[in-house]
Amino acid sequence: MQEIIHYPNLKTMLMVEKVLKDAETTLTREEIKEKLPTQIMHQTLNVILEYLEERGFIIDGHKGILWTHNDNPKLREAIARGTEL
Repeated sequence: MQEIIHYPNLKTMLMVEKVLKDAETTLTREEIKEKLPTQIMHQTLNVILEYLEERGFIIDGHKGILWTHNDNPKLREAIARGTEL
């Protein structure tokens, strides 16, 4: 991993998270940067995306980046009550 020159602040992380949550399809890094209300350094975006991927919130695939995290309480309850086959 390369040396991180600029760490993102919480406001920037939340902006990126909102763009990804609101997207109905995969987005490229450039599309994410275009949808943000302020400019962001490419390396800073990569730090945010790496963080979100490590925590299981997104998938970063060859077709783009997709928000996958679902925090619906009904879904969590159904999973908790489910049985393994």
